[in-house]
Amino acid sequence: MKRNNILITVDLEDWFQVENFKNSIPFSEWDAKELRFENNTRRLLEIFEECNIKATFFVLAWNAERVPELVRDIYNLGHEIASHGYNHHLCSDTTIEDLRQDLQKSKSVLEEIIGSPVLGYRAPSFSITGQAISLLKEIGYTYDSSYNNFGLNHRHGSLDLSQYRKKSFAYKDPQGFWELPISNLTIGKMTFPWGGGGYFRLLNRTLFRIGVQRILKKERGYMFYIHPWEIDPNQPLVSDAGFFFRFRHYLNLGKCESKLSSFIESFQDCSFLTCSQYLKSLDNIQKP
Repeated sequence: MKRNNILITVDLEDWFQVENFKNSIPFSEWDAKELRFENNTRRLLEIFEECNIKATFFVLAWNAERVPELVRDIYNLGHEIASHGYNHHLCSDTTIEDLRQDLQKSKSVLEEIIGSPVLGYRAPSFSITGQAISLLKEIGYTYDSSYNNFGLNHRHGSLDLSQYRKKSFAYKDPQGFWELPISNLTIGKMTFPWGGGGYFRLLNRTLFRIGVQRILKKERGYMFYIHPWEIDPNQPLVSDAGFFFRFRHYLNLGKCESKLSSFIESFQDCSFLTCSQYLKSLDNIQKP
């Protein structure tokens, strides 16, 4: 019997780069902020090493320029490096030319650091658009992992997948471009966010595990995401952000690291693959 597949992904951004704090900390102030992502990312690498899994790191290229040795270390440990854009601007709030420059620059920065092609992209806050997909194909990416069908978050983008062929939980278009959506739990006509992030920190461990098991039973695959700052309870407090934004950001930070280890350990009967490894396995299955 074939094993189910779990894709652990890391959106490599720092505490001050999140969309919830954009009104309090604009891009022009980033250089003045304390960089904490390196230590937090290295702790994630230790967890992955302890659990013997490989992950995909969607790296913000602004961060990669400042700590390139971290990106090289991630790559040399056998994990996948993919793009999270350059400066975390939403695709839906960016002109086509600015978006093209962002996608090209982030890919070039990362490829220069690791000396290898960067194949994948994840839009900041899952703000993917059809226009962004067209640019990704034009620039030379082979897959996107941004589509999130939880409709109650206005930042999430939308995609028409009607021309894509579904395989497990991935979608491939006629030109060979793949979409790897974030995994959510569907019960009846209701969709619940179940892919990670703040929802992972909010939900009870047992309840979250049961939801993932249900997704795996249906799709044979599951996509999970986390940010390095989510295992950092000692990060600075952005006191002038709105209450709801602060609640979402700081919720259960002190418990996230242990929950992550517990989650991985509870699914040791699954195969943990990078995004590219997973897509390669699907391509091999489809070939005669």
